[in-house]
Amino acid sequence: MSKRARKWVVRAVPGAVLGLALGFAIGWWLWPVQYTNTAPSVLRQDYRDDYIVMVAAAYEVEEDLGQARERLELLDSEEPAALVVELAERLVEAGGSTEDITHLARLAWALGATTSTLVPYLEGPP
Repeated sequence: MSKRARKWVVRAVPGAVLGLALGFAIGWWLWPVQYTNTAPSVLRQDYRDDYIVMVAAAYEVEEDLGQARERLELLDSEEPAALVVELAERLVEAGGSTEDITHLARLAWALGATTSTLVPYLEGPP
């Protein structure tokens, strides 16, 4: 390797390393990306689950099935009711919040989809 090439490498490598380190520091710690107004369909699964629970809770208050259906359709699912039933059953198996499961079961029932696992949560006061 010539003296000129070696000199260039000695300057370029530390410069590249420093540039990458500075770029990561700025992008991850100083000014990280903050998402706002993100569509529910691109949320991580745990946030999608929270969204479905919030739709069910809103349905309990508003009793507007059309609005609940529209909100669930934002998840880009073929059958929004299946999402509600699937989440409710997962919460039952995991020992989740009875209140959340009840809201989900009632929404699933209103959407015309329920299972024998969810029927006990349909009984009792609204």
